[in-house]
Amino acid sequence: MIKKTLIIFSLLFLAVIWLAYLSQFLPIYVPGYISSLSLITYIMYAWDKRQAKQSTHKKVNRIPERTLHILALVGGWPGALIAQQWLRHKSQKRRFIVVLWLCIFGNVSVIGGIILFEENARVMPLN
Repeated sequence: MIKKTLIIFSLLFLAVIWLAYLSQFLPIYVPGYISSLSLITYIMYAWDKRQAKQSTHKKVNRIPERTLHILALVGGWPGALIAQQWLRHKSQKRRFIVVLWLCIFGNVSVIGGIILFEENARVMPLN
């Protein structure tokens, strides 16, 4: 149940930012950037999961957790959350989960602030 809810939350966020663009509250580069970075982040999680499975048999280079967190922090968190739930990767490490949720909260707050600022600027023009 939680797994589906978190995936839906991520997809809903992506849908909202695209709707905000279509409603002219956000410029095209915001949803384009977040969607592209989410895809890249998902691919990085999938690659790291693949490497983790191979590491039981041989020495492999894994993607550092710091890199995954940076991708989430700079806007790729929807892809990170979907990958974490769908691939069941990094879903048991409490510290990793806490940092990921801090990245999510920060990103949602910034995007929400931008949308509210744009809405207020439309209602009360600066003349």
